[in-house]
Formats: sequence, structure tokens, C-alpha cells
Amino acid sequence: MKHRIVVLGAGYAGAYVAGNLARRLSPADTEITVVNAEPDFVERLRLHQLAAGQEIEAQKLADVFAGTGIRLRLARVTAVDPERQAVAVADADGGGELAYDTLVYALGSHGADRGVPGVAEHAFDIAARPSALRLRERLDSLDKRGEGGNVLVVGDGLTGIETATEIAESRPGLSVALVARGELGAQLAAGARSHLRQACDRLGVTVLEHTSIEAVEATRVLCADGTSLASDATVWTAGFAVNPIAAAGGLEVAENGQIIVDRTMRSVSHPNVYAAGDSAHAIGDNARPLPMSCASAGFTGGQAIHAIVGRLTGRKIANTKLVYSYNHISLGRRDGILQMVDDEGQAKPKYMGGRKVARIKSGILKTSLWATSHPTFGLPKRKLRLAAAPDAARREGARVGA
Repeated sequence: MKHRIVVLGAGYAGAYVAGNLARRLSPADTEITVVNAEPDFVERLRLHQLAAGQEIEAQKLADVFAGTGIRLRLARVTAVDPERQAVAVADADGGGELAYDTLVYALGSHGADRGVPGVAEHAFDIAARPSALRLRERLDSLDKRGEGGNVLVVGDGLTGIETATEIAESRPGLSVALVARGELGAQLAAGARSHLRQACDRLGVTVLEHTSIEAVEATRVLCADGTSLASDATVWTAGFAVNPIAAAGGLEVAENGQIIVDRTMRSVSHPNVYAAGDSAHAIGDNARPLPMSCASAGFTGGQAIHAIVGRLTGRKIANTKLVYSYNHISLGRRDGILQMVDDEGQAKPKYMGGRKVARIKSGILKTSLWATSHPTFGLPKRKLRLAAAPDAARREGARVGA
């Protein structure tokens, strides 16, 4: 019986891991199944552009995995049972269960409402393609009425900054405001903060600093100081959270629900489960948890690939670097900031800003999409065979004994 590898999620981490496992492991010994709720690969790093009105072509996962031997199951993961080594899924046909020998958990993250009343009912987010498209429809309706409108972006992290500046540049007829709990760009160096402020001024983004939101309503938000802010479209970018499925299934998780893994991305509680991307509580080379990011997805995904291939084929497991070196922020299509960070995660004095940075990030995104869309590029003629298949052997022995 073949060794069954099931990959949950086909975002930056899941698609990368699945494609590389298919590239390296012999199909004579292994079968790989990817479970994803949507039929498309979502360029999450460009969802703020999609929401602002730009056309972002979605790559079909069926095309991405064509010719790889990977089985694609379009379904929503509802539960994980690591004791039984099974995953429950729901789809248009009612769903069912998938058994596995090795599980890669890469379900990513979603927008976090932080317990603020009204966020779920009245706010928009750009954590997923459907929600980004809903925001786009709302912005279209505001533009069409010809009377302008107030767009309020809550949260001044990287996502909030990119969203506010992108909407302001793409839709100059709308008034855009960015709400920051503290000082705008507090995570940046002084020079980068100055560049950010100049970009907001240039694009007409009103910045509201030291402002906390206590509730979101249909046409306004309520602030902690008792004031209210009018809003025709409130965009919530105040953080991300992971799916509670891992915790509910009994996997050992951190306080935020991420799966606690060792240096090889292996679950510390269930050794045949690996986590990658936003789902993994991975400790970087600086002894700090890696932040949720596309860069972290690449590093943790690469380490999981090395570990799975090494353990299944009896080879030495290589260690990938687990680092976070910079923040790359788009400020519309023609400006950006590249902020270097130190081993403590703090901004270094050095930064880059301007049109060149925007071009660099555009190139990175195009390269990332190409690599994801060609998961077996350079496919070797000889794939690695499994050194042993203990799980399959045990199952076979159990059937014979029965």
C-alpha cells in the first residue's frame, strides 16, 4: 500500500509543499492529496489590489497540479483526528473522510475580529478572495453613485497600510482614512515612517493615530474616547487568527491556536503531522516565533519538505534558514518601503523607498506566482523511493492477523 500524504490547504505554503513532494518522491511508493476549499490558487499578497479594483487572474489549482500526480480534493476541512489519522471534509456531495500516513497542515489564517462588536456583521476584510471581492463590490457601488464616500481602514499593520494606500490611489473619488492604535508606522525606522507619512499625504489618506475602535456599525465606527467616525465601508485589518481545527483535534497548539512544531516543522505531539505557513508556531533562528507572512510560509514549507523527504527515504534532514529579515510594503503601484529588521525583529535604521521598491516587490510576487504555478519545474528523471513503509506494513500485518 502506498504511503498517503495529505496536504490541507493550497495557499503559498500548502501548494509549495505539495508540488515539491510530488517532485521528489516516487509515485510508486506515495500518493499525495491536496484538500482546498476553493478551486483557485489565491495570491493573498495581492488581495488588497483585487479589492481596490485591479484585475488579478486566478490560477486554477487543477492546472497548477496538472501532470504532477497530485490528487486535488475541493472540500472544506471540518475536523482532524490525529489519533485515527483521518481528516473530515465537507463538499457539495456531503463530504467524508480522508485517511493519511503523513499530514501537512497548512490551512493558513483568516481575519481576526478581536472580539470587537459589529466587525463580523458590518466590516469587510481582505484575508480571502471572496471577502476581497465583496469589498470591491461595495467600493464600486460608492463610485457609481457619484457622491464619493468614506472608506475607513482599521489597523496600521502592513496589510492596513497597503490597503489604505491602494484604495486611495485606485479610487481618488473616495475619502480614505487609516486608523492606527498608536503612532503610524511605529514598527518602522524614522526615515521609513517619514516616507510613509509623505505617501499618505500624497495619496490623500487621512491618518488617525492613537485611536481604538470599540464597535463597528453599518455607517460608522465607535471609538474608545466616545467619538464616532462616519464610514460607508469599514475595512478591518487589525490582525489575523488561525482556524481552531488543530486545537479541537487534540494537536498541541500555542495560545493563538498555531500548531507547536519542532525545528523540522513536525508536531511536537503527533510525529506524523507537519505544519507550515501561518498554521505553524515555528521558532526562528533568532529564538522568536516567526511572524505570519509569505516569507515564513516559504521557510517553514521548505523545512517541512526536507523533513518529510528525509524521514521517508532514510536521508539526512537538511535545515533551512528560519529568518525574518525585512518588511516589504506597497504604497500603491508606484511607491513602496523595504524595511530591514534585526535579529530582535526591530527595524534597522536602513530602509529603501520609492518606485524601485515597488518594482522589486512586483517582481517578487510574479516570481512567487510562477513558482507556485510550476511546482515540478526541473522534474528529475529519477525520483526518490521510500526506504521503508512502516505504517503501510503495520496496516497490512494487522489485516493478515485479523
